[in-house]
Amino acid sequence: MPYMPVTESMFLIAETREQPMHVGGLQLFVPREGQSGSELAEEMIERFAACTEVRSLFRKRPATPVALMGLLAWSYDDEIDFDYHVRRTVLPRPGRIRELLRYVSLHHSALLDRNRPMWELHIVEGLEDGRVALYTKIHHSLLDGVSALRMLERTLSPDPADRNGTSPWDPSVSSRQRKPAGASPLSVSGVLGAAGAALDVAGQIAGIAPAAAKIAWNTVSNDNFTSPVSPAPRTMLDVSIGSARRFAAQQWETARLRAIADELEITINDVVAAMCAGALRSYLIDRDELPAAPLIAAVPVSTRIGGDDHEGNAVTAILANLATDQPDPERRLATLVGSIRESKKVIRGLSPLQALAYGAAAVAPLALTIVPGLAGHIPSNFNIIISNVPGPTRNLYWNGARLDGVYPVSVAMEGLALNITVTSTAEHINFGLIGARKELPSLQRLLTHLDTALDELEKVARVTPPTI
Repeated sequence: MPYMPVTESMFLIAETREQPMHVGGLQLFVPREGQSGSELAEEMIERFAACTEVRSLFRKRPATPVALMGLLAWSYDDEIDFDYHVRRTVLPRPGRIRELLRYVSLHHSALLDRNRPMWELHIVEGLEDGRVALYTKIHHSLLDGVSALRMLERTLSPDPADRNGTSPWDPSVSSRQRKPAGASPLSVSGVLGAAGAALDVAGQIAGIAPAAAKIAWNTVSNDNFTSPVSPAPRTMLDVSIGSARRFAAQQWETARLRAIADELEITINDVVAAMCAGALRSYLIDRDELPAAPLIAAVPVSTRIGGDDHEGNAVTAILANLATDQPDPERRLATLVGSIRESKKVIRGLSPLQALAYGAAAVAPLALTIVPGLAGHIPSNFNIIISNVPGPTRNLYWNGARLDGVYPVSVAMEGLALNITVTSTAEHINFGLIGARKELPSLQRLLTHLDTALDELEKVARVTPPTI
């Protein structure tokens, strides 16, 4: 009965009916030539059912009795009820993406059973365009979002003729070649856990005080620097939430974002953040909820030095001024990019462990607001998390079925009613938005606003959308 470290148990402790603490993902596959969506779904079911050897992660659950030992230790089930964990669904007609997103919204609102290994995999067919979807959910105490993405990638192949497609719980998946880890999405376990480890290193503690002094100096001397001790404005995003969720997702061609980035000499991550800023401004105006002060985003950044490709955590968090108070897209972009660059300059001047400690300070309010009942009573220094997770850079296939989209389905929580996570595939940037259904009505309107924001940025950069 293995001991459960606090970086895992904290997600179980924080979970309530109103605050499910699982992460997920939605993948879309185009059947290979001559194959129907129903045939691909049947092939997936057969291949998954045949994989009866299950890696330990997918047999893991809180120890029993759950009420007593379930926050202290793990246990492992010898038998897995695949009829429960693996589900096949046909969407109601007409099988639009709207019906698929509604399905994901409904199931992402439901708690996972702690008396079983805490994961589900849904094979969804019936889409009018013939594609098949895989929706997965797994408890955050077992895995974070970026690890789940990497695990699912390793079930795929770059070869369309490969017919060795397998399941995520196949033990051979964990031993397949991993690509070097890049920037990870911001997570409580990642940034706070790593920073906590940093503070355990006695040799680094002496450096925290000068690092804090440097941050304080930037706070008073640099207008572009967004300090982790400055409060963010109160908005409809920073509230206690109910259990129901709404999921919205859409993809845009990477070429469009890259053209803007190249012309303006900024990064694609800057373009993503600017799209989110413009969309949030428009959404809040629609609801008559736009604050006078700009929204602040927590954004993950890599602390790796060129050539450093080892695995492990090398990520911290910075705070970015989204400039939502600026009606002019060009000025908004300039303010946002300046804020991100200045924060990155501060990070580059710190040692890796100091940078992790800085990230812990930046997201510290989140560690308190996940405790039920505290949201709205603890001042927060950011309003939203915007994560960009690098995905596959080439086309991937499962038994010849081409991966056509990867959409992260993250966590909304007390005081953080909206989470935007973005991941890339070979030709697209994929946005996944998860929000509290009651507190953020008409969440899908954000997709329209994201598209409008991208159009505005193309006008700022004076580029023409490429013909695809």
